[in-house]
Amino acid sequence: QRGVALIMAIVMVAIATVLAVRIGTRASLDLRRTAGLIALDQAWHVALGAEAWAVEVLRKDREDSQTDHLGERWAQPIPPLPVDGGAVRGALEDMQGRFNLNNLLADDGTVNESAVARFERLLENAGADRRWARIAADWLDSDTVPGFPDGAEDGSYLSQNPPYRAANGPVTTITELMALPGMTLEEYLRIRPYLAALPLGSKVNICTASAPVLAALVEGGTDFGDADSLLANRRNGCFPTMEDLQATLSTEAFHALQPTISESSNWFRVVTAVSIGTSELTLYSLIERNSAGGSRTVLRSTGTE
Repeated sequence: QRGVALIMAIVMVAIATVLAVRIGTRASLDLRRTAGLIALDQAWHVALGAEAWAVEVLRKDREDSQTDHLGERWAQPIPPLPVDGGAVRGALEDMQGRFNLNNLLADDGTVNESAVARFERLLENAGADRRWARIAADWLDSDTVPGFPDGAEDGSYLSQNPPYRAANGPVTTITELMALPGMTLEEYLRIRPYLAALPLGSKVNICTASAPVLAALVEGGTDFGDADSLLANRRNGCFPTMEDLQATLSTEAFHALQPTISESSNWFRVVTAVSIGTSELTLYSLIERNSAGGSRTVLRSTGTE
């Protein structure tokens, strides 16, 4: 009887120990989860504050200048600034310094052939396959007839696993390129820095466009140097200017290009990274600025652009 009582006592102690450890572990996890949620909520509000600050910077910039270039205040990244429990950093990017995917469409929903040719040149400059231009145009256009020779419509997408259909309309994010048949992550990452998804008809800002985007504007390219020389020439103002392009290109080529380029921008993206404790939040905010300087946030995404 004494042996049975001892065994029962040991079993009870073991069960009590297991329950105590489990209760303590769950309480610790719940506490950590709650702290993480509080930190993320705090980071979200800090990021919204940084977004509002960027809107104010853009408003003042419009009052000071009608030209947007990389030597202005808005283009300077914000170094890490301390906030309660962490830090925030951010940057403003001119999205009109990129090629707008939606410009592959004409106003009537058909394919804009000159934009497709420009996109083909950009893909080649970025080291990617030119055929993505025609496939992307088919993804956007309103018809269901595959372009020749590299187009793709519902017949190609319905054979995928899982099956889906072509967008047949403008896109809101360039990540839709990953839906194209055969598109790999490596190819996508090559061209991602040069692309944007903006409203149809947005112009390329030649003051902020990267070297591959500038070179893709016309057949035969434009020779304004590589990324380093462009950055050096842009420290004090817009480069190249409309006058530079007019002097470099033929009269016919410049007049054909002029409606698609500009020295100012209306579309910007704010990238805000907030770290509080062990929690991190990255907010991407697409901002539209009108001619009067007023701005509105059109799209927000977190984690990935």
